[in-house]
Amino acid sequence: MFEWAYTGVNASIPRNVGPECASYLSMKRRVIETLLISIYIAFLMIWSLKRMTLPKSLPYVQKARRGKTILLTMMSLVFGVEIGFKLSGRTFVYILNPCHIITIAEIYLLAAEPNSPKITAIFRMVVSGLNGPVLAYVFPETDCRPMFADKAVYYIQHGLMAVIPYYLARLGGAYSIEPLCDMSWSIFGYALNLAYHFWVLQIVGMLVQVNLSHMLCPAILDPFEGQNYRLWATCHQLLLIPLLYKIFYVGADFFLTKCPLTRVKPTLDYMFVEEFSKPKNMCKSNEISEGCENGHRHRE
Repeated sequence: MFEWAYTGVNASIPRNVGPECASYLSMKRRVIETLLISIYIAFLMIWSLKRMTLPKSLPYVQKARRGKTILLTMMSLVFGVEIGFKLSGRTFVYILNPCHIITIAEIYLLAAEPNSPKITAIFRMVVSGLNGPVLAYVFPETDCRPMFADKAVYYIQHGLMAVIPYYLARLGGAYSIEPLCDMSWSIFGYALNLAYHFWVLQIVGMLVQVNLSHMLCPAILDPFEGQNYRLWATCHQLLLIPLLYKIFYVGADFFLTKCPLTRVKPTLDYMFVEEFSKPKNMCKSNEISEGCENGHRHRE
């Protein structure tokens, strides 16, 4: 019934598709690993949910921003072309890869009005997914993309995935990040990443025998190749995802609030306004002070 979604996957690429990849791990080991990781995921989610917080009040910016419109148009076009390539090549099953899910979330953030804590939560989950574009550039997988345009879309999409969160952090308001010492959101993002891999990608991959995000068998260049490769991945992503999350925070904080060439606001939790001139007169994102309304500073 769904053959159109996966019959075009290139079987000539080692460990890409087929029964050999699907049987790399025994079913018994897959079940045991999945049960153990599920307990681990539940523990991480309970731990982080008890500590996660969201702003109680958020400034609401009704004014449309040209940057958001440009990025929304670019990402929508790029993702549309990506979907077109996958439909024409009968490889639509790859749309389930984590980077595509993050891309959909970023398109939503650019299109939705930033007027609720839900936007903040989605934004923080997007930031926790920055391991996707980083790994895509460090370990590019373009062998299954024979056309130059298809390869170009791969790099453009992953590049935009890294640019969009920085732009949104520049705007502030609903696009805010918790303090540097707070690990709850990055750990929750890591747990959600594990859950998606083991509960979704593994099951779908086994049904169609396609190696989605290497949940069926390791990549040829995987330095942790072996029966424990998924356990090793669970460990190194525990380091990578929170590390990239905090590097993003530190980098955004430096370039948006400290670097003289790129500074646009005094602190990350301030909402960027185009007429910014004196940091001390700007409105904080969680309060309305004298002379301010709806997150905007009136001209004197």
